[in-house]
Amino acid sequence: MEDKAFELENAVNDFVDAKAEIVDWDNIVNMGKWNNKEILGHLIDSANVNLQRFVRATYEDGFKLIYHQDEWVAAQYYSEASSKDLIQLWKHLNYQIARVLKHYPPERRVALCDTGKHGVNLHTVEFLAADYIEHLQHHLYQIS
Repeated sequence: MEDKAFELENAVNDFVDAKAEIVDWDNIVNMGKWNNKEILGHLIDSANVNLQRFVRATYEDGFKLIYHQDEWVAAQYYSEASSKDLIQLWKHLNYQIARVLKHYPPERRVALCDTGKHGVNLHTVEFLAADYIEHLQHHLYQIS
């Protein structure tokens, strides 16, 4: 999974180096939508949850780990945080994920994790890594 680790590091570095400084971090959005800090906060939450998934899947099978994204973003008041602090937290969480993925035990890449909120929804670690990066890139594109 070294390729996924490399892809993740590149996505993070590209955003931090080329976009983070020019983003309007105090943007105002319509009710019910996330502003740029909240989108980044959602990515922090996603990184936290997925780091736990990747670590636990090295030694545990079929465990359930979900999160309720809207509730987590609301509970953490990301809009009130410093954008620099959020960027640093997000960056370092992803560097840790990349480090875990670089050294992932080959035999555990097919370990299963249940991500289903309303029932069983099993995915391999390989799928979760690819999906995590795709999800991250989707939201980075939304930040303007």
